[in-house]
Amino acid sequence: MPAPSRPSPARSPARPSTPPAVVIVGAGPRGTGLVERIAANAPEIYGASAAGAALDLHLVDPYPPGGGRVWRHEQSPLLWMNSMAEDVTMFTDETVEREGPIRPGPSLAEWARDLRGGRIAARLPAELAAEAAGLDGQSFPSRRLQSAYLGWVYEQSVAALPPGITVHEHRRRALRITGPRDGRQLVWLEGRAEPLAADLVVLALGHLDAEPDEEQRRLARFAAEHGLVHLPPEFTADSDLDRLRPGEPVLVRGFGLAFVDLMVLLTEGRGGRYEEGPGGTLVYRPSGREPVLHVGSRRGVPYHSKIGYGWQGQPPPVPRFFGPAEVDELLGRPGGYDFQRDVWPLVAKELGFAHYHRLFTAHPGRTTGEWQAFEEKYAAAAPGSAELAALVSAAVPDPADRLDLDALDRPLAGLRFPTSDALQDGLRRYIEADLARRHDPAHDPDLAVFLALLSVYGQLFRLGDIGGWWHGFFSYLASGPPGPRLRQLLALSRAGLVRFLGADMAVTADPARGVFQGSGASVPGHAVEARALVEARLPEPTVDRTRDPLLRALYDDPSDGGGALATPAGLVAVDPADSRLLDRTGRPHPRRFAIGPHTDARAAGAFARPRTNAPAFRQNDATARALLSFLRDLSCRTPLSA
Repeated sequence: MPAPSRPSPARSPARPSTPPAVVIVGAGPRGTGLVERIAANAPEIYGASAAGAALDLHLVDPYPPGGGRVWRHEQSPLLWMNSMAEDVTMFTDETVEREGPIRPGPSLAEWARDLRGGRIAARLPAELAAEAAGLDGQSFPSRRLQSAYLGWVYEQSVAALPPGITVHEHRRRALRITGPRDGRQLVWLEGRAEPLAADLVVLALGHLDAEPDEEQRRLARFAAEHGLVHLPPEFTADSDLDRLRPGEPVLVRGFGLAFVDLMVLLTEGRGGRYEEGPGGTLVYRPSGREPVLHVGSRRGVPYHSKIGYGWQGQPPPVPRFFGPAEVDELLGRPGGYDFQRDVWPLVAKELGFAHYHRLFTAHPGRTTGEWQAFEEKYAAAAPGSAELAALVSAAVPDPADRLDLDALDRPLAGLRFPTSDALQDGLRRYIEADLARRHDPAHDPDLAVFLALLSVYGQLFRLGDIGGWWHGFFSYLASGPPGPRLRQLLALSRAGLVRFLGADMAVTADPARGVFQGSGASVPGHAVEARALVEARLPEPTVDRTRDPLLRALYDDPSDGGGALATPAGLVAVDPADSRLLDRTGRPHPRRFAIGPHTDARAAGAFARPRTNAPAFRQNDATARALLSFLRDLSCRTPLSA
């Protein structure tokens, strides 16, 4: 049964009237970040520091606030974050472009340190207290510890709200929103007869499930007809992995973070363990309950390892070739822009600038000439031009020191292996080389590129829906697994429990044999038969196939409040200035807002690396200020009703 609405302790005398109300649908990290910004901005805008300036803040989510669904405590303790503890914060700093005040707070690493020092009080289960006690800045925390951190941030944000703002938690799903554009909105909740009445509604829904597309429906039908197992794109932590039998081959399509979770849950999660072998080589000791995973993807390789060293010195001077002025120019083009034609060349030049700036200034012995002369010619050369390529070739003698984004994106392109075993050997060498490079500061131009990627992401969200390629490229290059996970992957490969299928993986259904077949372009003519197929990736955010009832109702029925406008890629369109929801006519809805990965202003994450001017923090601040300004103006026009 859903938990009842639970108001936080009131901090001002009760008033004989109905205060204004805001409903935030989604109480995970994004909703929590919005609450933090409301607390920071309310004293200035809403006057809520004065007694009597009341506001009801309703948070609707079937999962606990702070972590929400993805970061809830109730998941396997084996699952890690893919970020170091020092690279995770929920708090603003002076780098964040915002109008509201900075409210400093600890990163995850600092929070754990302050817990150890007794400067922060938090009740943690024994296993999380032990983890926090041993955590340092470069540790990869468990998702359960991140859940505890997010819960603490939520509690601190609620406690920081000025007197008169009361928080109500509703552990239910929101089903639909009704109400006119110029009046109060009604938010209908599962299992509750009466709706919540709200002056403003914010959708902070996070990652959502989706109905299968035509290919997935076809594969699911085939699996049902032949008694096979088909697990569609979904959160790995929520998948029914018990259906995957020990010893049997399983086709896995997808080689990103969802695959890493799958790998962990089907090996260590089934009782296997790792040991250090001769020369420090990691060895896997199986339990006998593991299936055999045959994995492939478009690229055919895992995401790049997280970089295992810190930055030294001044960060790369970006933005340089892709900043606010370039975005303004793109937005001002009467005919619009194309990502690959108009945006990507600027992005590639920006990433190259960061790379070569670090190479020239930190490793001058690996370059010819002076940085100032190179920079002048680099700036003058057109993005992607032969002139630019010739400049780099002359100035950087070793090809290993040049930035080749095409080769990074498709490392197996054009490569063919004579046998599957040869592919296994080749992929293991590739992963070993990646691990070595990503943990060697001699290659710190890679870290400069990572920092430039964060800068680029901070600009791109202003362009709206740019398609899915960029987000996949960013994740592959900048948001890969911790290095220890790739060491584990190598151990599983040597143990024969993970087999690589290579690039351009294809899955077909063989009705004659009643099995799935998986193959890749890397080994021509080689295919694997299996009675189980796992799509190891998250569902694409798409409003027309979302399983979220509220969002689907907004999209399907525009009659009430104008509905929701979807982009060609299926994202919810919002006003980039303040995240107001756009209706079917393209007009910003005055009382409905949306933030998060289901929108065309999606940021890289709800939490961020400190001192990176995180887009999510900028959006949260702008949205909070828009909410509070609307309520302030509303209270001036309309007295509170009894």
